[in-house]
Amino acid sequence: MTALAPDTLSWAGPVDLPLTGELDVQAACGLMHVHGRRHGRPTRLGLDYATVSGVELAEIGAVAVEVARARGLALRHATTSVAQAALLAVAQYLAAATAEPWSEPHLPGGPPFTSADGVAFELEALDPEVWQRFWSTLGVAPTAVARGWRSFQPRFATATCPLPAELVAATASTRIGVLEDVARATGTTLVRVADRPVDDLPPFRATPLGPAGPLPPAGELPLSGLVVLESCRRVQGPLAGHLLARLGATVVRVEPPGGDPLRGVPPMAGDCSARFRALNRGKQVLEIDLGTVAGRREVLELASTADVFLHNWAPGRAAVWSLEAADFARVRPGIVYAHASGWGDALGPRPPLGTDFVVQAHAGVPSSLMTVVDVFGGLVAAHGVVTALLRRARTGRGQSVESSLLSAASRLNARTRGRCAAPRTVPVCTDLAALARDPRFARALERAECVFPASPWEFVR
Repeated sequence: MTALAPDTLSWAGPVDLPLTGELDVQAACGLMHVHGRRHGRPTRLGLDYATVSGVELAEIGAVAVEVARARGLALRHATTSVAQAALLAVAQYLAAATAEPWSEPHLPGGPPFTSADGVAFELEALDPEVWQRFWSTLGVAPTAVARGWRSFQPRFATATCPLPAELVAATASTRIGVLEDVARATGTTLVRVADRPVDDLPPFRATPLGPAGPLPPAGELPLSGLVVLESCRRVQGPLAGHLLARLGATVVRVEPPGGDPLRGVPPMAGDCSARFRALNRGKQVLEIDLGTVAGRREVLELASTADVFLHNWAPGRAAVWSLEAADFARVRPGIVYAHASGWGDALGPRPPLGTDFVVQAHAGVPSSLMTVVDVFGGLVAAHGVVTALLRRARTGRGQSVESSLLSAASRLNARTRGRCAAPRTVPVCTDLAALARDPRFARALERAECVFPASPWEFVR
């Protein structure tokens, strides 16, 4: 990696530790600890993830400063740090570690799987019935299938996935072609681990939508006074909305009737999931049934006073609902319409499930059961939105901006051309709750129902 620019990007930022490189940051800020859960010991990630994420945060901050200037707010620059990027990457795990007590053993283990002919691959199934059909077809006993699901389903939250030996043996004794046939027949997503990394995709693509008036004047932060309407689930989209809120935007979150089901997933922090709070705290919430004509009409009415619409719906959903970019531009000329998808258009109109670990496999990102692509995808989506807002300010035209987990994975690969050689000089964090209590991290963290990273940016006038 190239040297950091200390006026905008440092190693430690507000963390009061002598951090001098990627290894120090991964060790001190919990990345080695969380990534290492699957290995049974703290383990370095296979790429300079904290540094690449810190560079992305610095670039977002720089574009946000330009947006602020275009809106009449005289800012000199934004500062951030690699340590703050690392804390953002472990935000959900940090929140869970400091929430209400919850039994969540982190036993080692997890995919990728390996076939009888030596092909490594990842599986994805969001439905327990799909999971059951796949393994039953391979002859695995129901009790082992059920035990495997209890570990596989929460792996996005725990960063580990110990699987029964029967499952590992079933794939290890079956050739990859047969496994792919079984996956197709049972509705399971199977993606081979790539031999070479995908590293040639643009992080996002923005195209003009239509004419617009000037953005309103800014307040204290670059996006103050702007409204973001968000309809997102899981990590990538909600994190993008969270970052836009940290830049000053008012974020209005659209959830289904009864609220997002992830609100109730333990461990809890008050009346809400700690992990959910890590991505969605401070957002306004409206419950709307987008499956109805009335609900879709209500979203368009809300968009008529918004500046950004952000969603991560499944492929084709926007067209079926008549909620595409042009539909929003008709009710709100100048709106920035942002779609954060799994695969973009790289795999055609009917791609497989586009979740973190299968995208990691397809793109050749060094394997981790941390949500490294989801988190970086949130950064890339936010970067696309602020870039689109700047283009709107400069050209007087709305923008449609597309990003994906695959484009984020490609950017990760492209920016990790060489690993930081600086040796580790600080102890390795092995307890996120202890990190949260450490006074040396106090200025980088916020405390409410549990502990969260503070804003990753400081804006200098």
